[in-house]
Amino acid sequence: MPFHAVSRTTVPLCACLLLSWIAPDCRAEVLDVAAPVRMTPDAFSSGDYESSPTFSNDGREVFFFRADAGYRRYRLLTSRCVDGRWTPPVAPSFAMPDVSEADPALSTDGRWLYYVSARADPAGERLDIWRVQRDGYGDGRWGEPERLPEPVNSAASQLLPRPQPDGRLLFGSSREGGMGQGDIYLATPGAGGKWNVENVGAPVSTPANEYEAELSRDGRVLVTVANRGTTSHLYVYDRRGTTWRERGRVPARTDVFQVGPLLSPDGRRLLFSQADGAERSGEWFVVDLAPDADMAWPPRCGSGTR
Repeated sequence: MPFHAVSRTTVPLCACLLLSWIAPDCRAEVLDVAAPVRMTPDAFSSGDYESSPTFSNDGREVFFFRADAGYRRYRLLTSRCVDGRWTPPVAPSFAMPDVSEADPALSTDGRWLYYVSARADPAGERLDIWRVQRDGYGDGRWGEPERLPEPVNSAASQLLPRPQPDGRLLFGSSREGGMGQGDIYLATPGAGGKWNVENVGAPVSTPANEYEAELSRDGRVLVTVANRGTTSHLYVYDRRGTTWRERGRVPARTDVFQVGPLLSPDGRRLLFSQADGAERSGEWFVVDLAPDADMAWPPRCGSGTR
């Protein structure tokens, strides 16, 4: 079973007790901000679960993934803004049919796209981090995907790879040797294609299950997806010198999980996915984390949103 599917389940009571030093009864303070607003483009909204969008720098191209109503069977999709409308989403050229692939993320320069795929696992369950390069000097076609080496990938699943402006890679993993059921890791590239991977550590990684993270471009705001006892929610952290301090939980629904956090370039707005009623299993929502957020973000194509 893919890590995405199991990460939403309940954390054992012992883990909740170990977390008492973070928030009593595993409940963080809720941020005093306006409620999230649904904003899935009409062209993408469906009865399935749309999640984890990533936009090109000009805002005219988007990649995301769609899961079935049970949040399984993930498939990558892409769309372009043409004549004021998003084109019908289609699988990108590098996607592998009939294999779970998810969590796309474009690099800052737009030349690389990182994502997770089960294509290397004969059982089709373990999600590894892959990346593919775009020909920036030709017709913009994508090359052949490459699997990142160990220790970036492991015997467990990796989720939501987020390339940083300095070349490092932020991601979540349920690998052995962590602080809990899942932790947040930062990988630094080195010479000869080698990588050094470090656990981000407390208070971001805990005895509970942190499995996705998003970092603002200036490195001062961090958002994690963590299951602290009931289901997975979004938690915001602020950088204070060399340490992180938890700001609170995003005021999203408490009866369903949230996933796929994406911060605006200024770190003041957050885009994520959660279930929305009986007709749509998963939609995109946006919430302002701070005043004076850029209302033009995320990028829009025409006026059609739901």
